Parts: sequence; structure tokens; C-alpha cells
Amino acid sequence: MTVPAPGGLPSRVRIHEVGARDGLQNEKTAVPTAVKAEFVHRLAAAGLTTIEATSFVHPKWVPQLADAEELFPLLSDVDAALPVLVPNERGLDRALALGATRIAVFGSATETFAARNLNRTVAESLAMFEPVVARAKAGKAHVRGYLSMCFGDPWEGAVPVHQVVRVAKALLDLGCDELSLGDTIGVATPGHVQALLSELNAAGVGTDRIGVHFHDTYGQALSNTLAALQHGVTTVDASAGGLGGCPYAKSATGNLATEDLVWMLDGLGIETGVDLAALTATSVWMAEQLGRPSPSRTVRALSHKE
Repeated sequence: MTVPAPGGLPSRVRIHEVGARDGLQNEKTAVPTAVKAEFVHRLAAAGLTTIEATSFVHPKWVPQLADAEELFPLLSDVDAALPVLVPNERGLDRALALGATRIAVFGSATETFAARNLNRTVAESLAMFEPVVARAKAGKAHVRGYLSMCFGDPWEGAVPVHQVVRVAKALLDLGCDELSLGDTIGVATPGHVQALLSELNAAGVGTDRIGVHFHDTYGQALSNTLAALQHGVTTVDASAGGLGGCPYAKSATGNLATEDLVWMLDGLGIETGVDLAALTATSVWMAEQLGRPSPSRTVRALSHKE
């Protein structure tokens, strides 16, 4: 039963679908380019309007996404925004050459993860992003800044809120249009989410520029999402079928499943524009391509009914 959205919650949420990039990047067996293209097309047909397509990183670092140049042209007819991840100016050149109009950079709130993921300090990574963001903005591209390890780091432990706020503001000061707060290893709790969002607001960062990206390691992803929605967040990252993790943080489990998110939002009367049945069918199809069942509880529940 669907009920009207209660006071304090947004009437609509934009889902930033990351299954085709973040979801597939950690797969050990290469997924054919044609399958990836079909996946994106099916996600768009299910009503998702923002679908992260691929990443223009060096193939040595993420072999699964080595086909970015082959994949992106196959998506020219997709009726959705197609952000791509770029790590540096070379990645930006590759993306812009193919007509990408939405790019994302990927930073870290902690020094250890910055060293492991980017082989740089936090300050050095921001310096690397500066010309990337400037050139992208000069070309009228929309820029998203990912910030990982916002709630906890497997090497450094709990991450101080003020530390996250400092790096978040630095990314926005570079010119990023929006910021995605990543709970990379899934240790956040609703109270921690509210505290970080409040501190960001106090530092002058508007909630309208913030998205959230939760992992479900401790089963808190939906609870954390609800806490963010109560704070006014209207952009939520999720991965169809719950695909994904993080190749540089072994304790990171799957992303919040898009189906689980839509089930909750539908129940709250919050619009997403997503057809849950079509999305579930897409994730069942993708699970068949990968040779294993989807970890999404909603996918399992709805597919078993049929």
C-alpha cells in the first residue's frame, strides 16, 4: 500500500544509478561490451534518468571498464543522463572526445584511501582534479565530485566529521556541481548521517548539492537513506540488483540495491519515475549474465513470486 509522503520528506527523489559502472567494475570475469550496453538501455527503459555509464580510467587499474571507448558510442540513443568517471586530464580528454557532457571525479576524505586508490595525498588529488573540473566546466559539462570514506576507513577507523567537511568544501570550491557522500565500507548509522549533513550545512554547503552513496555492510543502507531524506537530500545513489563493492577496500560490500530503495520510496509515496517490475526484470537478466543470483532482497522476493 502506498501512502502520501509524510512531512519532512521530499516528494520526489532522483536515483543516480551506478550499477553499470560501480556495480560492474569489481567483476572478475569480463562482461561483454554488448551486455553492458544492453544493461544501460534496460535501466533507462525502466525509468532511471541518471545512469553512470563507465569510467575512463587506465585499463591496468580497472580492467573491467577497459572498453569505455567501445561502450559509450553504443549508448547514444539512451534517453538518460550518462555520467562517466574520469580520474585525470587524460581520462577527461577521452570522455570529451566521445561527447560526454557529465563527468565525475573521485576523491577521498582520508589519506590512506587516497594513497591506495589514487597514489596521492588528499591535497595532491585535489590538485589533480583542479584542471579536470575547470576544463569540464569550461566545456559546459556537469561535474559530480565523489567523496569516499566519509564515515569510516578500514585503515584509519572512524573519520572525523570536520575532516570530511573540509575535503567536501574543497571539492565544491573546485567547481563541482554536486557532491556524493560515500559510505564506502558501509559503517554509517542514521545519527552519523544527520551529524555530517548538519555540519556541511553549517559550513555553507546546501543540501541541494548533496547526494548520498551507501553500502549495506551492516544492513543500514536504507535506514541511512531515510535519515538523509529527512534532512532534505533528494539524490540517492544505488545499484541495480545490489551489484558492486570497491576494489580498493576489501571490507566494502555491495551498494544499496536500487530495487530495495524504490520499494521503500514507493511505500513512502515518494516519486522516482522508476517501474519497479521492469527494473527487477532487468536485474534478474543481469544476474543471469553474471551467473549468480542478485543480492537484492526485493529482486529475490519479487522474482520468486512470479
